[in-house]
Amino acid sequence: MNSITPGRAVFLVSRREFLAKVRTKSFLWGTLVIVALMAGYVLLQAVLFDDAGRDRVALSGQATVLAEPLKQTAASFGREVETVDVTDPAAAEEQVRSGDVDALVTGAPDDLHVVVKESLSDELHASIDLIVKQQVLNAQLAEAGVDPAVAAQNVERAGVDVVALEPEDDRKGQRLAIGLVIAALLYYSLLVYGTMVAQGVVEEKSSRVVEILLATLRPWQLLLGKVVGLGAVGLLQLLLIGGIGLVLSSASGVIDVAGVAGGALATGLLWYLLGFFLYATVFAAAASLVSRQEELQSVLTPISMAIVVAFVVGINLMISDPTGSAVAVMSVLPPFAPILMPGRMAMGVAPTWQVLLAIVLALLAVAAITWLGGKVYSNAVLRTGARVRLRDVLR
Repeated sequence: MNSITPGRAVFLVSRREFLAKVRTKSFLWGTLVIVALMAGYVLLQAVLFDDAGRDRVALSGQATVLAEPLKQTAASFGREVETVDVTDPAAAEEQVRSGDVDALVTGAPDDLHVVVKESLSDELHASIDLIVKQQVLNAQLAEAGVDPAVAAQNVERAGVDVVALEPEDDRKGQRLAIGLVIAALLYYSLLVYGTMVAQGVVEEKSSRVVEILLATLRPWQLLLGKVVGLGAVGLLQLLLIGGIGLVLSSASGVIDVAGVAGGALATGLLWYLLGFFLYATVFAAAASLVSRQEELQSVLTPISMAIVVAFVVGINLMISDPTGSAVAVMSVLPPFAPILMPGRMAMGVAPTWQVLLAIVLALLAVAAITWLGGKVYSNAVLRTGARVRLRDVLR
């Protein structure tokens, strides 16, 4: 062997893998496509989010005096109402039909008539109903000699004091969305870059390049360098996509918990490193058992299925019951933790002890898999021809 130190050898291999991959058009275009899709999705959500809580209402005749009361009442139901006065009800109905306005309100304040295209939102319906009832009540109070303003103040002061033992997080939906996005990004990164490691192993093995490399390097140095180099590529892409997505989401107003999203991205990067070292070593060891790309899928399917199951089952559990025992147990186990635990952390439902336990188990699993995978890789990477049996290389 030459005088290259182990650390230098691993660095040289990882640098070669990193530079070779980030300079490819597939990495550049793949990243740009994902960012473009994400930007389009964020902008779409911003438009839908903006429209979801807003109504445009046309007022005609006596109903025009209800513009301010309607806005205030709708605001109490969490809706924003924009009003426009119209003089031609027939033309306004055409605007309703075309979707330019959501509703046309006509008639006396105590006997309103509403025209909509298909249906009236529950919040807007309740707002108009409340206004009509208030107008009728005011008329009755006036007839009875009671000042409606004084009665309204008395009613306003009356209320009930509610004490919540476990206050609901009003940003729960946004936290769930952030957790699901982080889980999806980790799923993509682990699967794609783990497969790249396996493809690189088979490519070097089939072209006999590995024999030249192992004349200078030890097998574990080559394996570790390949995992570190391609892992750094995945980390760079994850950081770019997550960072750009965070900026776009915050700027567009889709999320207003930028601190939570930033923390979720940071923990996602940590779990990416743990998950990648866990899975990439397994991918590389499995790939060393075959000598052709055509045979690669057969040895990678069980590993890929574990990632797919972790994502599909875990995501469904997170959506239905993020605090349930099933998803809690899965998020602690090493095969599933890199995808599920950062999502649960973003949602704020993962206790500290579960997070620490998951990290410890993941580190132990990485150490065990690295040792076992390194042994398989070392014993199988120079064997060409027929597929090598796992029990043979473990002897």
